[in-house]
Amino acid sequence: MTSLPPLLARQVDLMPVWLVERVARGLFSSVLKTHPDLFERLGDYCGTRYGFSPTDLPLHFIVVPATRTLAVSRGAPPLADARIEGPLVLLLGLLEGRCDADALFFSRDLAVTGDMEAMLALRNALDDSAIDLPDELGALAGPLSPLVIGAARFIRSRALEGKDATWN
Repeated sequence: MTSLPPLLARQVDLMPVWLVERVARGLFSSVLKTHPDLFERLGDYCGTRYGFSPTDLPLHFIVVPATRTLAVSRGAPPLADARIEGPLVLLLGLLEGRCDADALFFSRDLAVTGDMEAMLALRNALDDSAIDLPDELGALAGPLSPLVIGAARFIRSRALEGKDATWN
């Protein structure tokens, strides 16, 4: 399973953008608190507008490391200096360093457009970051933390089955 199940994708599609953005910003903020030096290795690419477009959701995410901002939109992809497109589970797997980015790119599971050097700088910045999204989600879930962490780990393991060869 390298894309979201249709039932789950439909639920996300029905959510208002402001709600998706609020959850995404909460997770982004949590990751930055846990990994405050995440973007230090970007150098000149810190001001780059990075776009992430899941192919299994009608959403687009823009991250600007210099301002530590994240924006979510629907419709046409917003302007970005570098963009990566692919199934959401693979994009999240790349964030955690659980997938081989080169293999996914050459197998056409991912598409990268724009400034390739900026995207490589981001990949290097994520190298050795040890981001664990289930833990990050759990930290936001309060007393439901163990349930959320367990469910997220299960979903991740099923979603990345066969794709979880690390590149770092």
